[in-house]
Amino acid sequence: MGCNVSNKGKANLAFLIDTGEFTIAGQIIGEKLLDGDLNEKQKNDLLFQKDMMSRIEREYALTEADVLERLMPYFSDSTTIYMAKWEKEKSLEYRLINGQKRFFKNAVPNLFRLNEFAKNRKEEISEKTIDSLKSFCVSHTLQLISERTENGELVNPVECTMTYTISVKADAVPAGEIIRCWMPYPKESNARQTNVNLLSVFPEKCIVAPDSFAQRSIYCEQLAEAGLETKFSVKFRTKTYAQIYDPANMNCVVYDTASVLYQKNTSERPSQIIFSDRIKNLADEICGGEKNPVKQVSLLYDWINSNIPWASALEYSIVPNIPEYVLENWHGDCGMQTLLFLTMARYRGIPVKWQSGWMLHPGEVNLHDWCEVYYEGIGWVPLDQSFGLQESKNDKVRNFYKTSIDSYRLIVNEDFSQDLFPSKIWPRSEPVDFQRGELEWKGGNLYFGDWTYKMEVTYN
Repeated sequence: MGCNVSNKGKANLAFLIDTGEFTIAGQIIGEKLLDGDLNEKQKNDLLFQKDMMSRIEREYALTEADVLERLMPYFSDSTTIYMAKWEKEKSLEYRLINGQKRFFKNAVPNLFRLNEFAKNRKEEISEKTIDSLKSFCVSHTLQLISERTENGELVNPVECTMTYTISVKADAVPAGEIIRCWMPYPKESNARQTNVNLLSVFPEKCIVAPDSFAQRSIYCEQLAEAGLETKFSVKFRTKTYAQIYDPANMNCVVYDTASVLYQKNTSERPSQIIFSDRIKNLADEICGGEKNPVKQVSLLYDWINSNIPWASALEYSIVPNIPEYVLENWHGDCGMQTLLFLTMARYRGIPVKWQSGWMLHPGEVNLHDWCEVYYEGIGWVPLDQSFGLQESKNDKVRNFYKTSIDSYRLIVNEDFSQDLFPSKIWPRSEPVDFQRGELEWKGGNLYFGDWTYKMEVTYN
């Protein structure tokens, strides 16, 4: 009699994976895959659970010995004593896999970001580094607010030419098989991003997703060749603007709670946006009796800025609910901070939507996530949670990113967890965001270890 991968069986496997019993889970999956009566969907479900274990192991790549070796130069023989404390307070991130502690691959640099004692000790031994991005942004935003502008005016255009390249490792796919590739491509529906011009693409035959797709891509196919890398690239030009709103002049009116816009952008979106008791209690505690949406946003922003420091993050595909993970671990990267803000603001009845792509600041080009807040009578106003309160005595500079955005942004996504075009067959490497790209072949998804990406930017 054939094996049926029932809901109960899936739940048991999920529990084993969640508790780190990967060896047992792998054996069960292997046995089930030998069942000749499984249909294609059942096989793919099992293969994805196997893939999920590989993703988790890739993120938790360090042994306890690895971490000790990297920390010994700073803490000598006291390292083991400190580690127990840091693990308990979750500034040194680990999980049990097959009964052994496995640490997040970026656990050590994160420790020096999250723990003041560790940070100070490192700075005593190593030269303190200057954050050039923060310095640049303070100077840039001071210049922006110094110019007389109307609320919401688009200013300070920056023209960039970008070349994006994906390289699939040699023999990651059998020779002669087709590799399907989706690369990020600029949105054209946002007024802050204009003059999008496709200059070249390799291979030349491609499909540019309609701008109606919230996560926009350019799609190509290519045959894998034995022993050779497979390259995909796209070159395009854009013009991006800063946009500034002065909260003192933001006279929003009462929300039209019956509108489609309001209902869509204040709703829950499982599995990432869920109004749990923890989210509701925290948001209510932060905002208290405040009813003004601009002031509520400011309160939420300030709380996250003070309590949730930026840290290198796990791949989103292995985090079931990101805002809850952030509150459990008290740190997160730009997207994690943004999703926490978005969830609390939506619960409070303030419409917020996701936005992401790349930050294009000279010398600091990288993946980045932020959002937009809707104020009735004003419209959509940008907000960047992870850029935080700037170090400035000028209140407008200090609070700039609560209601404004700088000129150096590439908008690829206007929402999270949206379909690509054409549709992907296998589960995505990154199911929430879309900035690096996605690849697959008929035999499965190509995860991040199978390929690399590179963004090159020139300023026109």
